[in-house]
Amino acid sequence: MNKTKRKIFETSMKLFAEKGYDATSIEEITATVGVAKGTLYYHFSSKEEIFNFLIEEGMKLLQNSIDIKTAKFTNYIDKMKAIVLIQIKIVIKYEDLITILLSQFWGHETRNQKCRKQILEYIRKIENIVKEGIEVGQIKKGNPQVIASEIYGLICSSLVYKTTGKQNIDMMKLYKEFENTVIEGLKVK
Repeated sequence: MNKTKRKIFETSMKLFAEKGYDATSIEEITATVGVAKGTLYYHFSSKEEIFNFLIEEGMKLLQNSIDIKTAKFTNYIDKMKAIVLIQIKIVIKYEDLITILLSQFWGHETRNQKCRKQILEYIRKIENIVKEGIEVGQIKKGNPQVIASEIYGLICSSLVYKTTGKQNIDMMKLYKEFENTVIEGLKVK
């Protein structure tokens, strides 16, 4: 991605997260980036295309991170720990992306459906890992879909925790809290 496209991408993500998709105009994006409309349209044909690119690239980043990190482990509890840590890191580094995904999850517009589809695909990825862990006896028996949704819910709770805190989030401290509560609950006793 070239410098201008990246700037459009990052600025749009920030504006969509702060103001919402509908309240953000192409004019505002171009003014904030400092480019002409023609330059923006050279890279993206519409605001909807910017949004779609943002969601697809953001979710690809999250899913690739999960694939790479979980492939390093044979133990499924370790895989779940990796997923939790990645999610916390994503919330800290890409808060705007998570804000957009969560704010656009509900509704019937195309972008709402796209966000919902991306999130549900991600949850299914976690669900498959949970299911495999249950099958080999490393994760206690339960409903893999519910467990995966709970793990995904960590993104939501991490974001809430981050926005209510008055200081910077200590990633490892938050991870340890989740490890003590959520991951411990997955272990076979």
